[in-house]
Amino acid sequence: MGNVMNLGGLLSQTARRDPDGTALVWGDRSWTWAETNARVNALVAALRRRGLGKGDPILVQARNSHQMFESLWAAFKLGGIWVPTNFRLTPPEVAYIATSSGARALICDDVFTEHAAAVKAASADLVLTVAIGTAGAGEVAYEDLVTEGETAGEAAGDEEAEVDYHDPCWFFFTSGTTGRPKAAVLTHGQLAFVVNNHLADLMPGTGPGDASLVVAPLSHGAGAHALSQVARGVKSVLLAGERFDEAEVWKLVEDHRITNMFTVPTILTRMVRHAAVDQVDHSSLRYVIYAGAPMYRADQKQALEKLGKVIVQYYGLGEVTGNITVLPAELHSLDDAAMPVGSCGYARTGMEIAIMDPDGKRLAEGKQGEICVRGPAVFAGYHDNPEANAKALKDGWFHTGDLGRLDARGFLTITGRASDMYISGGSNVYPREAEEALLTHPAVAEVAVLGVPDPDWGESGVAVVVTAAEQRTDEATLLAFLKDKLARYKQPRRVFFWDELPKSGYGKVPKHLIRDQLYARGDLTRDAAQ
Repeated sequence: MGNVMNLGGLLSQTARRDPDGTALVWGDRSWTWAETNARVNALVAALRRRGLGKGDPILVQARNSHQMFESLWAAFKLGGIWVPTNFRLTPPEVAYIATSSGARALICDDVFTEHAAAVKAASADLVLTVAIGTAGAGEVAYEDLVTEGETAGEAAGDEEAEVDYHDPCWFFFTSGTTGRPKAAVLTHGQLAFVVNNHLADLMPGTGPGDASLVVAPLSHGAGAHALSQVARGVKSVLLAGERFDEAEVWKLVEDHRITNMFTVPTILTRMVRHAAVDQVDHSSLRYVIYAGAPMYRADQKQALEKLGKVIVQYYGLGEVTGNITVLPAELHSLDDAAMPVGSCGYARTGMEIAIMDPDGKRLAEGKQGEICVRGPAVFAGYHDNPEANAKALKDGWFHTGDLGRLDARGFLTITGRASDMYISGGSNVYPREAEEALLTHPAVAEVAVLGVPDPDWGESGVAVVVTAAEQRTDEATLLAFLKDKLARYKQPRRVFFWDELPKSGYGKVPKHLIRDQLYARGDLTRDAAQ
């Protein structure tokens, strides 16, 4: 046992090295590395006193906060498994994550009372519910738990649990094409590689003099980004409010001399189009990292014009924790001839990309096929899902389900998706979830949901519905029907009604035929989409 460092030790090491340095800023409050580490250690001590320990999943339903940040490190140090949700999910969706992960504890913002109730009702494994804020019946307040750990006298030192390379520390939930989310198992050893790779490829030279702005939920890519900041003693600054406010973002960049941030193309575009970008000093920025979706070339150019050569792109999935490609700042250019336009970059350090045909054979450069990847950043598999593992992890490669091609220099261009997944506002959306929900409405006989270009969200969903005989409904009724069944970003924004859906010779409904008909009928216009 113990043949690899517990990743929670990254916080312990930084706290010893720079105890008085600023670790975290949120609104008008800040915490030093020593304070943050002491609070985490106290939380770990209290959780241990209550019987939690190695291998126990800890579900977190919370918006970004210092407690959300601390919960990651506490789970790691405990030897447990951090299971953060997308906080926009509905109570039934979070309850499914609780039961499928085997969550033993829930840490939940006190505003999510319905979520907590749903988890308690569904989960047989849950032994502890912790409320960030005011505790309800049968719950304990987060701050009381920290105080309990401090007064117990058991949190004086750093006592990370002994772990092995393949011990899980994070269940990274990603939606599945079956409509049920899957838990990608991230491990202590795998994430240690990811931390080093992020620092080498995305933010070279990052150190204690830097400052990072957190503009995305810590539950996903921003959490992985934060690991690297802690490893290098970089101050992280959280947005003060719950809503994304461009003026606030730019003021924080100026006030804290922000040097790096992780975001998605749609948010980056909103930032550079906002008037505040010209009213503050953002010369401190060194790396503005974007991922999660392709970025329109016009938006890329606008970001370069406003910010200079500081934007960095990467392509990746939760299963590889982002580590597939990088297009560094120096390869971004306003001159189309000076950069690989349309490419998401080359293979990350230590990672290998192959384009495969359906039989698993490598294709030559320039040929389109499935993007496959191998290397130390690839996850350990899906939790309790052998069928998904057999499909995704074949012949030593992780099969992404995305389509693309490599050029002679090794630059990757994504050409489509083998699945029907689309990306709205940086979040992956799998249409089958919305389709299955709509089919439970008595007026819906057939439905197809697909992603179409959206100037604000990158892509958004549209539904094409065939109504059942003798039944009538309308767009507003169906959208209202979905309101409490799916997270907002998963809901289609428009509904069209057709007499029938186009079908292939095999009886399937090809999404590309529906998309073509939407434009041919004039339901959508290509100009408006761009």
